[in-house]
Amino acid sequence: MSRLLKDEEIDRQVDGLADWSRAESDGDTAITATFQLADFAAALAFVNAVGRLAEAAQHHPDIDIRWNQVTLVLSTHSEGGLTQADIELAHQISDESR
Repeated sequence: MSRLLKDEEIDRQVDGLADWSRAESDGDTAITATFQLADFAAALAFVNAVGRLAEAAQHHPDIDIRWNQVTLVLSTHSEGGLTQADIELAHQISDESR
């Protein structure tokens, strides 16, 4: 179980995540990013790569695919907001998108 990050921690850490910004998800503080890929097949391949990272971390984002765009939302629902697990997975996903 991870502890919730405080607002100043979130702001500082999100500043270091080029693709991500703060958001709300079901009333919880979250982070979100939208990745634009070449086409639908590339978007699906990216989602599968994110899925492998998520399974390895045992931490799963909300995923929305719209043709060549993939929007991800990270929040630790069991804790009611953002934890370090969300930040770490966001870094891994951003690295995967490059």
